[in-house]
Amino acid sequence: MAPNTSKDVIDVDFEDAEESKLEKLVGPQAGPWKYEIIYGRLAVFGYFHLAALYGLYLALTAGPAWSTIIFHYVVFLFAIIGVYLGLHRLWTHNAFKAKLPLQILMIFWTSLTYQFSALNWIRDHRLHHKYTDTDADPHNATRGIFFSHIGWLLVKKHPEVKRRGKFTDMRDVKANPILRFQDKWAVPFIGSICFIIPTLIPMYFWNEGLNVAWHLSFLRFVLSLHQVFLVNSYAHSVGTRPYDKRILPTDNRSLNYIVLGEGFHNFHHAFPWDYRSAELGTLFFNPTTWLIELFAKIGWAYDLKTASKSVIEGRAQRTGDGTRVQNKSDLNVNS
Repeated sequence: MAPNTSKDVIDVDFEDAEESKLEKLVGPQAGPWKYEIIYGRLAVFGYFHLAALYGLYLALTAGPAWSTIIFHYVVFLFAIIGVYLGLHRLWTHNAFKAKLPLQILMIFWTSLTYQFSALNWIRDHRLHHKYTDTDADPHNATRGIFFSHIGWLLVKKHPEVKRRGKFTDMRDVKANPILRFQDKWAVPFIGSICFIIPTLIPMYFWNEGLNVAWHLSFLRFVLSLHQVFLVNSYAHSVGTRPYDKRILPTDNRSLNYIVLGEGFHNFHHAFPWDYRSAELGTLFFNPTTWLIELFAKIGWAYDLKTASKSVIEGRAQRTGDGTRVQNKSDLNVNS
């Protein structure tokens, strides 16, 4: 991150002062609002899903090579880890630091799932944490599971998202040359990595047909989208709230297996800087945490941040719903 200049400090102080004048939003909250559908984006998402369904049909009937199926499953895993490890824990929350090789790897893995540029994703997610489940939250779960899952992408942003989004501190992100590069070349760079290269590899290396290779790429892509979107929707509606019962995000161990360690969402919203994204992150299924620790062992990741046990216990006692798992003997408790 580039050092602050006096102008940076003045600008931030001014923005903080302006933001402080806005009405305080306390979630869960959703005021009256007329949805304005973005028909072009609706058409694009419609094509994505139709192509994915056709890809599923081809996978079941056209007999694609097992190499193609295994290849796309591996790409799917890389894409998901790219979002959770790179976009989420590394760049949005600065839960740990990464050296250049890991950052380069993450920008490629992240680009395997087309979720706009990293700068857009990080801005929206920081706003989501700052104004969780209010009208300034881009995917406000108070508006229902469909809206928080995918509906928010199909309509124009709420005025509060636009109004308060400009106050989101993005200086560290904009100072990162890797993230700036991806943002500048977002369409050709992300589009090539997400769709074109995963289509060409099966065609070139084991003679998969274009029709199958192309549509299986969309099947993998759409599945990765919905897998990530579950954290915005299902993890804000079903589960327990061991650390903060006042907010909608929940802990759900069943979901945790699907979202590769992001299912302890109540903990994450209480302690977003914790690289584990879960109090007992290494005891449950948490591949993202395991990978961060592996990268730390080889020197690519460092300065891993965690919330102390006393801080966690204090928060759970003050605001939790009483369902916190405290030791190994409690691990069989259902959530």
